[in-house]
Amino acid sequence: MDAGVIDLSRLQFALTALYHFLFVPLTLGLSFMLVIMESIYVMTGRDIWRQITRFWAKLFGINFVLGVATGLTMEFQFGTNWSYFSHYVGDIFGAPLAIEGLMAFFLEATFVGLMFFGWDRLSKLGHLFVTFMVALGTNLSALWILIANGWMQNPVGATFNSDTMRMEVSDFGAVLFNPVAQAKFVHTVSAGYVVASVFVLGVSAWYLLKGRWTAFAARSLAVAAAFGLASSLSVVVLGDESGYTLTDNQKMKLAAIESAWHTAPAPAGLTLFGLPNMQTKRTDYAVEIPWVLGLISTRSVTKEVTGMSELVLKAQERIQSGVQAYDSVEKLKTNPSDLAARANFETHKRDLGYALLLKRYVADPRTASPDMIQKAAWDTVPSVPVMFWSFRIMAGIGFLMIALFATAFLLASLRKHTQQKWFLRLAVAAIPLPWLAAELGWVVAEMGRQPWAIDGVLPTFLASSSLTPAALWTTIIGFTALYGTLAIIEVRLMLAAIRHGPVEHVDEPEPETDTALYPSAA
Repeated sequence: MDAGVIDLSRLQFALTALYHFLFVPLTLGLSFMLVIMESIYVMTGRDIWRQITRFWAKLFGINFVLGVATGLTMEFQFGTNWSYFSHYVGDIFGAPLAIEGLMAFFLEATFVGLMFFGWDRLSKLGHLFVTFMVALGTNLSALWILIANGWMQNPVGATFNSDTMRMEVSDFGAVLFNPVAQAKFVHTVSAGYVVASVFVLGVSAWYLLKGRWTAFAARSLAVAAAFGLASSLSVVVLGDESGYTLTDNQKMKLAAIESAWHTAPAPAGLTLFGLPNMQTKRTDYAVEIPWVLGLISTRSVTKEVTGMSELVLKAQERIQSGVQAYDSVEKLKTNPSDLAARANFETHKRDLGYALLLKRYVADPRTASPDMIQKAAWDTVPSVPVMFWSFRIMAGIGFLMIALFATAFLLASLRKHTQQKWFLRLAVAAIPLPWLAAELGWVVAEMGRQPWAIDGVLPTFLASSSLTPAALWTTIIGFTALYGTLAIIEVRLMLAAIRHGPVEHVDEPEPETDTALYPSAA
């Protein structure tokens, strides 16, 4: 396969995925924030909380439409741009996506209309139930998609069938409860809650700076402060758990994130700053904090964090074992009843994917030279500078979010959140930061898996369709133009809705006397 075609196929999917994920986290977080706001309305009966819920629901709806439209495009790209991937692992990968469409997507589609048009047709509790079902459907959609992606990161519950020459499900329960998928789900969803909280916080702060709809904005900001603080703390805790799963399941990704070229004595130190060099295979100007990496990644002071050089040596062994599996597969193609070949395949089948890495250098892996095996083994190392800095910027923003929401929560508790203009300006300026962190999180997740489309099973360069560079450039330019236009429309609609403010005007006292937010004032 032409390397240019592979790179263009990856570029197209990356652009589509990163664009799609501009909408997903806001949808995930706003959906449950709407449940919280409407619950307060149901409990208190105060019209201002109905106003608050309806306003943020309008922004949720604008964002929801774009998220659905861009998500559908991505699913079609598996068939158009990654046809061998679809053929080779479609039995496993396609199942969670199908369930997502049948369960989560239709659940959202059924209830979202009722949420927007049922305010005067449903009881308060009935409408709250509808809003909750929209939030549930949105988050279930993320669950099934992340189960599919988690399987790409850690392909459990599946085996290669030498008769059909495809991967097939052997244990769907293992696919469903894949530890990598579960860790990715809770971490990704929590990140979405942070994105939504910062969005609500920033827009509410803008209203307070302008002196417009202050009662509305003060209450919205208080909800965002509490929800955001809980979510930002969850992101760090669950992100740590997600990193811990790498220790057992994706050691190379962990080593690349930490620029650990060699295995260090336990417990390993954390490289806070440095300049990873792929040519010299070392980290220049490294600033290290002793013990921290070992404690975080292994939860002990005795276990080692394996370095990339040692993992490359392990990859060489697996490539050599995989060549044995590949040889057996070729023999079984011509003689399916060859018992010796079948027995040899069963012994080495776990490493078949590693033999396929050699196809970058030679058509038949069985004829590969030791030099080719060594090159293929080093191909298992992802771009260390990209991994190293993407993770640190993402983590840095995560801790900034904790500080932001802790400050917001403290000010709201002291009823000073409407008066501190320095903080309100900071809240507005912070709006883009969690989106940047979320996008970098996906860069870490997907770049860290390279060179694999399915980790240890199918190399990325073998997974694509037989397309031409011209066809790929045409679609990249077309998608960029279309999505760029949609982005402009979406931003204009969101800004117009924010400038217009709440639909209804409700006369309410200022938040200092609002016992729904401040029970001590009762």
